[in-house]
Amino acid sequence: MLEQLTYAQIGARLAPTMAEPWSLSISMSCNKPMPARSPCDQAVIDVVATLKTRIEQLEAELAAERQRYEHEHERADMLARGQEILDIQLKNLRLSLQTERKPVERVAPWTLREWWRWLRISRPAARSASEQLRLR
Repeated sequence: MLEQLTYAQIGARLAPTMAEPWSLSISMSCNKPMPARSPCDQAVIDVVATLKTRIEQLEAELAAERQRYEHEHERADMLARGQEILDIQLKNLRLSLQTERKPVERVAPWTLREWWRWLRISRPAARSASEQLRLR
């Protein structure tokens, strides 16, 4: 259960403990020599030193890996840009081939007479002997 106290009651409870005299001797604390280190303390110091050197090695490895990562990142960016350029060039070539190969669309199909006229003009070896004599 919780007690509810006034400030006066709290002060009355603390007064006997505060009234007890206590003092700190500065001369005793300052002139006291430090205790000699035990072998256990030396083992802890050695472990800490070993861990610090290992941390330094790992930091050096991390720096080298970060440098290699940056190099590979730049290389991958260059390859991606080159791929994009090749892709654009390929699309442009396809478009130019498609525009060159479009067949000529005629408005109306050829009549039989137009087809024979085209055949006669475009294939001189197919002319008959009488036509060749007449043309000379």
